[in-house]
Amino acid sequence: MTFDAMALANILRDAARAEALPRFRRLDASMVTTKTEAIDLVTEADVATEEVIKARLAQWMPQALFVGEESVAADPALLGRLAEADLAVVVDPIDGTANYAAGLPLFACMAAVVSGGETVAGIIYDPMGDDWIMAEKGAGAWLRRPNGEAARLQVADPLPIEQMVGTASVAYMPAETRPQILQNTAKVRLLSNFRCAGHEYRIFASGHTQFLSYNKLMPWDHLAGVLISQEAGGYAARMDGSPYQPHHIGGGLLLAANRESWEALRREVFTF
Repeated sequence: MTFDAMALANILRDAARAEALPRFRRLDASMVTTKTEAIDLVTEADVATEEVIKARLAQWMPQALFVGEESVAADPALLGRLAEADLAVVVDPIDGTANYAAGLPLFACMAAVVSGGETVAGIIYDPMGDDWIMAEKGAGAWLRRPNGEAARLQVADPLPIEQMVGTASVAYMPAETRPQILQNTAKVRLLSNFRCAGHEYRIFASGHTQFLSYNKLMPWDHLAGVLISQEAGGYAARMDGSPYQPHHIGGGLLLAANRESWEALRREVFTF
């Protein structure tokens, strides 16, 4: 399929600037609620930003199935339709909601286009920096700014495990394997977690970290970032070595600078 990726990028920007930024550090308790647990939040800004994106996409791509994080929260059956959709747009209106609600400027607005069961475009917009990282399948990964500037992204060169810096989300690791994996992470140079996949993918695809690891695989959190990372030269696969697909919501995910680094990390660190 062909479409204007910058048009979609600008829809994300417009929605974030209209709804998310004006509410940033201006939320009161009535504007923040808990979804499944204390670390799973939704704010008035998440819902309003998604509504703007959904309305704009209904005009621009009416044939596409819209799969937004908050839309799925309201109608869980919507997620199951993604695997069968000929064309879908998957949106996370505010990735890093806990950061956003706490007034931390590490949040993002993300979208991925899925065609025929394959991710063909991914966009991560940073409202605070006012720029995007984005990719279309087969066309490389790019940092783009509203003034038209663009720079190609490339993942970091491979390093030995003891020199690797990376990010990993441990919150959703199985309780029985979490202690061993946390012990294993002592083998790497530095492990962080930003509570915002969008920014974690950004620094990986830009060459500032050597790996990423996640266990919970909701499509709005990972489709855009995985495509961008792959187009920047990175290697991504689920923990069993199988390719990550848009319909996957489990099985874990590991990204590294290349396949050899992926295999070393899987063997030495993310093993259970």
